[in-house]
Amino acid sequence: MKRNTIQRQAILDAINSLANHPTAEDVYVQVIKTHPTISKATVYRNLAAAAENGEIGTVGIFDGAMHFDHKKEEHFHFFCDKCRGFIDIPSFDLKANLTPFNKLDIKKIELTLRGLCEDCK
Repeated sequence: MKRNTIQRQAILDAINSLANHPTAEDVYVQVIKTHPTISKATVYRNLAAAAENGEIGTVGIFDGAMHFDHKKEEHFHFFCDKCRGFIDIPSFDLKANLTPFNKLDIKKIELTLRGLCEDCK
């Protein structure tokens, strides 16, 4: 297996094992445990490519850093403003409530709710 392929798989494995909407820095810290010679630039570049290819999702920028998502099925997110954690919310038919905008060709809906989680409120 080529080095690039091994590195890419290590990065994808890290996102799956973390399963908590990690930042690139979180992924890097996880990957260097098994691949200590990998550079931050390699991790960041591979995360960007994997997101662009649809291999992983992105949640958005919170606390100044992009967060990544290992789940590929459509779902939404809740972000706790106190503990800074994410909770996955099952998808629901939001398009049905957008009938006033039926002339739009909606390809994807990304929804993040913010507030306090059950433990923090």
